[in-house]
Amino acid sequence: MSLELKHVQITRKGQALFAPICLNIFPGETATVMGASGCGKSTLLSAICGSLSREFRLKGEILLKGHSINPVPMERRNIGILFQDDLLFPHMSIGSNLAFALPPGMPRYLRDEKVKHALGQAGLEGFEDRDPATLSGGQRSRASLLRTLLARPKALLLDEPFSRLDHGLKGQIREFVFDQVKKMNIPALLVTHDPGDMAEGPLIDLTTHR
Repeated sequence: MSLELKHVQITRKGQALFAPICLNIFPGETATVMGASGCGKSTLLSAICGSLSREFRLKGEILLKGHSINPVPMERRNIGILFQDDLLFPHMSIGSNLAFALPPGMPRYLRDEKVKHALGQAGLEGFEDRDPATLSGGQRSRASLLRTLLARPKALLLDEPFSRLDHGLKGQIREFVFDQVKKMNIPALLVTHDPGDMAEGPLIDLTTHR
């Protein structure tokens, strides 16, 4: 179930943000798009997940599992995205935050079981009833990723998710994220301005991709 960009380019008022991108990301692989602020990294992710602002125009084709998703609305693309901020719901416990990603019709016992298993995988055993405000930055990042993955996305987009973590946590959380991508066997695309965040997969530098 690869994620493929075929000659993808984004323009604003007729001006291209970057040269056409051709990239094929295979299941379990994380590709990296690098570049300075303002070069179009986050705009590219918006195009892939289907939330591109009307001021921009998308050229080229985005394929998931061999099928074009250009005409598919955002809510039907089933693409997960992880941002710089964890965006956990502050009025919900960690368990409820994770359960929010599961299908609403799922039996309560099964929801609880899936949440418990996910927390155990992330080293957050017993955190079901914890308030998000009581978690460390690294714990919140892991919980946010778990919530995204529990929705069973077909692909994962990473919008500089490590940029606000202190240096000691970055490596640990980065490794955790890439490991989860491999376990889920889904394609992932990371955008970052930090060379230290790079994944092992393909790399495109938008700063020079003009």
